[in-house]
Amino acid sequence: MEWLQAPDYWLSRLLLERALAAIYLVAFLVAANQFRPLLGERGLLPAPAFLARVPFRASPSLFHLHYSDRALLVVAWLGVAVSAAIVLGALEVAPFWVAIPAWLLLWVLYLSIVNVGQIFYAFGWETLLLEAGFLAIFLGAGPTAPPLLVIWLFRWLLFRVEFGAGLIKMRGDRCWRDLTCLYYHHETQPMPNPLSWYFHHLPRPLHKVEVAGNHFAQLLVPLFLFAPQPVCGVAGAIVFLTQCWLIVSGNFSWLNFVTLTLALSTFDDAELGRLLPVHVPGPASLPGWWLGLSVALTLLVAALSYRVVRNLLSPGQVMNTSFEPLHLVNTYGAFGSVTKERYEVIVEGSDGGGWREYKFKGKPGDPRRRPRQFAPYHLRLDWLMWFAAMDSARMHPWFLQLVLKLLRNDRAVLKLLGRNPFPDGPPRAVRARLFLYRFSSREERRRTGLWWVRTEVGEYLMPISG
Repeated sequence: MEWLQAPDYWLSRLLLERALAAIYLVAFLVAANQFRPLLGERGLLPAPAFLARVPFRASPSLFHLHYSDRALLVVAWLGVAVSAAIVLGALEVAPFWVAIPAWLLLWVLYLSIVNVGQIFYAFGWETLLLEAGFLAIFLGAGPTAPPLLVIWLFRWLLFRVEFGAGLIKMRGDRCWRDLTCLYYHHETQPMPNPLSWYFHHLPRPLHKVEVAGNHFAQLLVPLFLFAPQPVCGVAGAIVFLTQCWLIVSGNFSWLNFVTLTLALSTFDDAELGRLLPVHVPGPASLPGWWLGLSVALTLLVAALSYRVVRNLLSPGQVMNTSFEPLHLVNTYGAFGSVTKERYEVIVEGSDGGGWREYKFKGKPGDPRRRPRQFAPYHLRLDWLMWFAAMDSARMHPWFLQLVLKLLRNDRAVLKLLGRNPFPDGPPRAVRARLFLYRFSSREERRRTGLWWVRTEVGEYLMPISG
């Protein structure tokens, strides 16, 4: 069964596992810091109420046994500890079989969080992390050779991420087909970063080149991920570089970082050895039972891929969807449509002496504040505020709960914000206004120092008194 092993991918596996564990670490830190005010016992969308109405078979989670905010913190910090241990190399010194329970524990813990996270965890990168984390259970560790089939399953996942994203764009917004989407995207993306203003002001012909390059990287390059070396490695390098471009132009949580991690499965040790001065040992053979697990995993993924492939081939393709509650094999994609104008909900409070604005950590607010870098950390409330601006307040029940929490100066919720304008006591009333935002021009930026120019559109939520 030697052909089922990939001894030339030992270093690739080492880097992939360390990177994936680092992303898990960030994800569990986000849960430890944000889950309680968003979804805890007194959160905006309390998890206990969700668990009371949704059965285990529809949303498997350890929290069906018992949920409390303390239990959530135990799960989150345990995930942080195990992830950190893997990042620091614990699996390289432990018996090789320890990798299975370690990665299985991370997957079960994070699945338990995602499956009760409701709209605050309804992002494609949650299922992407879970699917990659499930494959990692079977990847091996220490002195053993990686299973060849699992390496290929990581490439299959990378293919679906990239090709699915490419197809959804071509089938979606017309601006992807006429190469004009980046006239708008850097300005209207959910959370711009410090360089987004500069990307937005690149010449329009260059924006068209960017879109054409995106189509090349997502529709053509993925077809070569299954080719022999060095073609596969070249395809992986193109994916890697395009993901780096996305990282420096916006804040997309850990989406791009997981995709970069998946791309490591395309490089063999000879290619990576040219860049990294790491001693690669002669890997030992995996036992037959482990190779048997990799075969069983491959058959499972093949069976679950049927609906995913059918979705990819369908003109009615959907993106970021799971067809089963364990999120083992999923569909992916992003920005099938691009918003052409940016609206922002500005929340204000009053203690009787005028209205003062609440500051969020990441989303645009003060026109003078330069956008900040947060990815791979994920500001869940800020992201949901971007979606809220596209609909009325009544379409987002959590938003009214947010306002009620602000009227009580709820400490947990206020920690999610950048600044509370009422540190000495709660406001008497809270309201929300809708603004149209655009990036300042180069001349406006030079003259006024503004990063944004905003125009009031109207009332989003009438004043509510405490």
